[in-house]
Amino acid sequence: MGNIGDSRFDRDRLRKMTMAALFAALAVLLSPLSVPVGPSKCFPVQHAVNALAGVTLGPWWACGSAFVSSFVRNALGTGTLLAFPGSMFGALAVGFAAKFVSEKRRFWAALAEPFATGTLGAGAATLIASGAFNAGLFGTLAVAFLVSSVPGSIIGCFALRVLDKGLLKRNSSASA
Repeated sequence: MGNIGDSRFDRDRLRKMTMAALFAALAVLLSPLSVPVGPSKCFPVQHAVNALAGVTLGPWWACGSAFVSSFVRNALGTGTLLAFPGSMFGALAVGFAAKFVSEKRRFWAALAEPFATGTLGAGAATLIASGAFNAGLFGTLAVAFLVSSVPGSIIGCFALRVLDKGLLKRNSSASA
């Protein structure tokens, strides 16, 4: 890891910041592709973007990208407050999972997204929605979040597999 004055460090940070912004923009651009389920809007594209961001950028940049897209979607009226916990926990989970999977198999890290979204995300969303833990609301939100995150993570897994053939290999060798 370089110092702040190190040009390699600055280039890597600028590359990650740019990619995080592009991932957030992609999620916002495709935000009309949502399906209302109970109190939430199911948005599989956000979960696919979380998978891409988590593997390519790591957990913290992916979480930041998910936060920005949730914020902008809320400002535009295409998201709800539940978008924050519904996306950020999944992005973190994919980023952390990608650190423990071999480079050849890192696309599988995308499948960690529903586990975090359906448990931690639904739990945090329950607290946001009701102010206290409510088992019935948690079950409803967990199902709604899984309806969104399972297909999204599968799409992300396939997208990562396709990209792993060329784009990601080039980026990882350039940053090494």
